[in-house]
Amino acid sequence: MRSYPPKVRAGESLVFNSESLKCGGAKRYLGFTDRMRPNFEYFLSCGIENVMEGERYIRTPALVEKLMKNQKKLNIRGKYIIFKRWDKLDENDNPDVVIFFAAPDILSGLFTLANYDQSEPNSTFTPFGAGCGSIVYFPYIEKDSKRPRAVIGMFDVSARPCVPAGLLTFSVPMVKFTQMISYMDESFLITDSWKKVQKRII
Repeated sequence: MRSYPPKVRAGESLVFNSESLKCGGAKRYLGFTDRMRPNFEYFLSCGIENVMEGERYIRTPALVEKLMKNQKKLNIRGKYIIFKRWDKLDENDNPDVVIFFAAPDILSGLFTLANYDQSEPNSTFTPFGAGCGSIVYFPYIEKDSKRPRAVIGMFDVSARPCVPAGLLTFSVPMVKFTQMISYMDESFLITDSWKKVQKRII
């Protein structure tokens, strides 16, 4: 999956299935399998001496097992996952999730707009997980919740080299994104406060 964000952001639409994905983690987080690599609990934590080096993202194998036990299974309808840039969508497309690769100023606007119609402050969350988990798995699950939330992601240290240094991701279920854009013309986006930030973005 390392090559897809730049290609899609450049305008190339890409399709993946379980055979074209080489990363076992991506296959799981994109809903193609429930399997994990052998000894995954050691891989994500302390490793096994003389067998594998651990990533040391979680303190103990037991914590990893508990983390994975609490993960929900994706309910994927088809056999493929398609990534398209927004301007490449047509009338036959029905996207489930919108993914932004955003610098902090843009991220602040998306974050604030996501909370515009909420009285509860956590309309956006930052779950621990793989990079592909933050842009697909978690927002895809959110689309079916009573109160869909957006996900700020790409904090995965292993995935950071795959994106430019100044970018994080903001992924939001399409059902929530549709609501967000319906509020644009009455929200903070029309204020002088945002115009000051917007000048810096431009």
